[in-house]
Amino acid sequence: MSGSGSPANPYVVSAAVDCEEVRGCLSAGPGVAYDPATGVIGAQVSGQAGNNLTAGPDGLFVPTGSATVNTGCGLVGDGSGGAPVRVNVGTWPYACPPETAGGVVVCDAGGVLRSEPRGRIDVQQIQDPRTYADLAVPNSLTVVDTFSLNITNNDPCRPARVLVEREVDVDFVLPAGAGASYGHDTDQMYYMRNTGTSTMTDVHTQTTKLYEAMTALAPGAGALIQLPVTMDRGSGGATYNRIQVFLRAILISL
Repeated sequence: MSGSGSPANPYVVSAAVDCEEVRGCLSAGPGVAYDPATGVIGAQVSGQAGNNLTAGPDGLFVPTGSATVNTGCGLVGDGSGGAPVRVNVGTWPYACPPETAGGVVVCDAGGVLRSEPRGRIDVQQIQDPRTYADLAVPNSLTVVDTFSLNITNNDPCRPARVLVEREVDVDFVLPAGAGASYGHDTDQMYYMRNTGTSTMTDVHTQTTKLYEAMTALAPGAGALIQLPVTMDRGSGGATYNRIQVFLRAILISL
C-alpha cells in the first residue's frame, strides 16, 4: 500500500496473484473437466455407450452419421449415415396421386401426431301422425298440410351432405265411384278410385322418396327440412281422416 490517504495522495493498493495460487480454488463438476496441473478447463464427454458427441476446437458437435436414435412406432433408422431416421411409410395402393388425394398428418398441442378428422354419419328423424275430421279431398292440386324436421350438422370439422328419406301415408274414405290422390310436394304418388258399390273405409298406401336436400351443410349449422303433402283428383265425396309422415335426414361428412 502506498500513499498518505489525502485527496492529493490517496491510498493505492497494488497486488499480483500468481496462477498457482488460484488453481486450488477451482475444481471439476458434472460435464466439466479440470486439470490442476495445467489449469485447463474443458467439457467432459460421457463415455457411456451411445454417446457420439465429439469435442472440437469450436465446441461440442455430433459427427455426420454418428448419431444413434432409439426408434419406436412409426420411425425407422438409427441416425447413422447408412440408416438415417425416417418415417416408416407404407405403399400408396390407390390409382389417384397422393399429392392431390392424400390426407394430412399434424402435431397436436401435446406433440402427438394426429390424422384428419374421422368421417361420420348422423341420422335425425321424426314420425308425425295427424288426424282430421273427414275433410274433403280437393279436386285440384292443393297443399293440405306441411310437416317439418329441424336438423343440425353435429360434425365440428366438416360440412355434411344431407340426404332426406320421407314417407307419407294417407287414409281415404271413398264412397262408391269416388276417387282421390295424394303426393309429396307436386309429385303425385298415389291414386285410388272406388269402382265398387259400397264405401271403402281408411284406404291407404305408404309411399317413400329419397332425395339430396343439400350438398354442404356447414359444421354446426342447422337447416329446416319441410314436406308439403298435396292432394288432388278428389271426386264423388272422397274424404281423408289421417296423414302419417316419417322424415329422416342422413347427414354424411367425410
